[in-house]
Amino acid sequence: MGQKTIRFSDLSGKHIENDEDVVRIVITQHPDVEEGTAVEIEALADELKDVDDKSESMVAFDMWFPGEEEPEQVIMELDEFNKLAADSPMNEVIKGGRRINRNGAASQSRPASTQAKVNYATLEHAGKPKKGKTSEEEKQIVRDNFDAINERLKADGMRVIELDNPDHVARYGLEDLAKERADKKK
Repeated sequence: MGQKTIRFSDLSGKHIENDEDVVRIVITQHPDVEEGTAVEIEALADELKDVDDKSESMVAFDMWFPGEEEPEQVIMELDEFNKLAADSPMNEVIKGGRRINRNGAASQSRPASTQAKVNYATLEHAGKPKKGKTSEEEKQIVRDNFDAINERLKADGMRVIELDNPDHVARYGLEDLAKERADKKK
């Protein structure tokens, strides 16, 4: 017996016919998303064709007020943000600003070619979402440590590897494990 999965866009409810048309969206900041968590949805690429144009006209930033432990997160239109710089143009203000990592620590920029590459063929990094191919070594680590890796991914706020997701099963070679677990449910 075979199974067929029918997918629909979370945004429009339209039928998704080809996996190549799917865009995975991870919402990290929204009034309906609990702080420190993220929500994953899927949509058709055509539904998002105007997002790039709109995102270029928006600015997101954190404001750290004295005595506050957490920043106030703000999203505003680019033109309005640029008007905040009264002394010099905003692009000059930004060029002169101190570069920091997303966690707030100051960083020293270095070319991408000298940055350490992540080895996904380790228990520490296997299964993390990424672009590109998955090595046989990473696949084996995911197969051998499936539950532990999913616990780590969940604890890190990342998507977990789902055995009912055909893309995940194919990416990590989980066909046998998916069948085995499906059989146990019966």
